[in-house]
Amino acid sequence: MDKKLLRLKTRRHFFHDCGVGVGKIALASLLAGGMGTLPASRNSGVVQDPTTPQSPHFAPSAKRVIYLFMAGAPSQLDLFDYKPKLEELEGQPIPPSVIAGQRYAFIQPDAAILGPRFKFAKHGQCGAELSERLPHLAKVVDEIAIVRSCKTDLFNHAPAQLLFNTGFQLPGRPSMGSWLSYGLGSEANDLPSFVVLKSGDSLSGGAAMWSSGFLPGSHQGVPFRSSGDPILHVANPKGYDDRAQRDSIDLIRSLNQQRWGVVADPEIETRISAYEMAFRMQSRAPELMDLGSETKQTLDLYGAEPGDDQKLFANNCLLARRLAERGVRFIQIYHAGWDHHTQVEAGLNKQCEATDQACAALITDLQQRGLLDDTLVVWGGEFGRTPMVEASAALGRSLGRDHHPQAFTMWFAGGGIKKGITIGKTDELGFHIVERPIHVHDIQATILHCMGLDHNRLSVNFRGLNVKLTGVEEHHVIEELLDS
Repeated sequence: MDKKLLRLKTRRHFFHDCGVGVGKIALASLLAGGMGTLPASRNSGVVQDPTTPQSPHFAPSAKRVIYLFMAGAPSQLDLFDYKPKLEELEGQPIPPSVIAGQRYAFIQPDAAILGPRFKFAKHGQCGAELSERLPHLAKVVDEIAIVRSCKTDLFNHAPAQLLFNTGFQLPGRPSMGSWLSYGLGSEANDLPSFVVLKSGDSLSGGAAMWSSGFLPGSHQGVPFRSSGDPILHVANPKGYDDRAQRDSIDLIRSLNQQRWGVVADPEIETRISAYEMAFRMQSRAPELMDLGSETKQTLDLYGAEPGDDQKLFANNCLLARRLAERGVRFIQIYHAGWDHHTQVEAGLNKQCEATDQACAALITDLQQRGLLDDTLVVWGGEFGRTPMVEASAALGRSLGRDHHPQAFTMWFAGGGIKKGITIGKTDELGFHIVERPIHVHDIQATILHCMGLDHNRLSVNFRGLNVKLTGVEEHHVIEELLDS
C-alpha cells in the first residue's frame, strides 16, 4: 500500500483536487477525464485497476459503511439527551461557572436556559431514553448504540463538517470514504467504491467533504442523483450504440496509456478508470435506480416514493441499501437542514418527519436481508446545540439553539457494534461531558477499525508529513462500542 502512494504526490495532482468546490470530480466530471485497467508501472507494461481489492490490516467486522450525516447539527437535548434540570431552570441565566471561557457563534454565553421541547420516554429492552419525535427509531433502539459524549474542536459548520469527513478543518484532505476506497479497494465492479447521496438544504463543507484530496481521483466520492440516470450524461446519445462506445473508449485508453508511460501522472490512471466505470454503469445504472422494482411493502417501510423529491431522504436510504447489496464500500447520505438557530421545535418536527422513519427502516431492512451484521450504519451531525436559547429580534430569531461543540450525540448500528447500549454522559445541563469523552478522531478510528484498518497504519507521506485521517495527536478506537 505504501509503495503505491509514493508516486501520487505530484504538484499538479494536489492542486487539482484540494479546494472546496475544486474537488468535485464525481463521475460526471471524470467522464471528461476518466475506471478500468491501469498501468502498474512505467516499465512493466502490466495494467491494473487502482481500486483493485486490497487486504485489510486485520479481520473486519464490517464490509461496508452507510453514513447518515445530518448536516447542520441536530439538537441532542431535544432528541437523545434528556435533561429535566433544563425544564426546571428554563428562562434563567446559565451559571457563570458552567460557561467560563466558552465561545459561541451567535449568542452571549449568559443567555437564558431553554428546556427540552419534547417529551422523552424509555424504549426497548435496553431502556434507552428517546424524544417523542423519534417514534420509529424507538422501535429499533435495541439494535443501536447511542453515544452521548461526542465532542469536536470546532463550532462553525464548514470546518466542523470537513473535520468529520476528512479529519481536517480545511479543504484538501482525502475524505473518509476515499481513505477506505484507497485502503481496501472496491468490491463493486460496475459501480464506484464511494457513493454520495444528498437531500435537504445546501452543505456548508461543500464537495471537499467527499474529495479524494491528494489520493488518486479514482477514490473520489461520486454524487448520485436519486432517480433517473445516477450521473448526468452517463447514457449514450441517440444513435450511438454500445459497440461504437466500446471502440471509442478502447482508443482513448490506448492513448492515455501511452501518455502515462511518458509522465506517470496518476490522474491519467484515474481518467482511464473513469471511462471504464462509466461504460459499465451504462448497463448497471438503470437496474440500480429502479426503485419501482421494490415491493410496496418495502417502499412503505421506508416511506419512499420513486421520483418524489419530497421523499428524497427516504428514497436515498432505500437506494443506499441497494448500493450496499451491490458491493459499494462507502455510502454517504448527507441530509442538511438541522441548523435550528430559531424555532428549534418546528425545525426538528420537520426534519424528524423527513428522516426518522427511513433511518429505522434502513436498519430493519438490512437486518431482514442479512446485511446488518456486516454493514456499519452511522448517524450524526458535526456538533450539538446549546442548552441556552438563541433569540435575536434583529435577526428574527427566537426559541432556537446555537452551535455547541462540547457535547453531542451520535448513534451506531450493525457491523460489529454492540447492541442496545448507551455510552457517555453529560452534566445535568447537558453542557459538559462528565463521562467518557469521545473525539471526532476517535469516531473515525473506530469506523476504520470496523472495516479492518488500523488508523495509525493507514497513512500517506505527503510533502514530508505522515498524514492520517485521524490527525497527528493520539486517538483511540472506542472499544466499549464494539461487540467483541
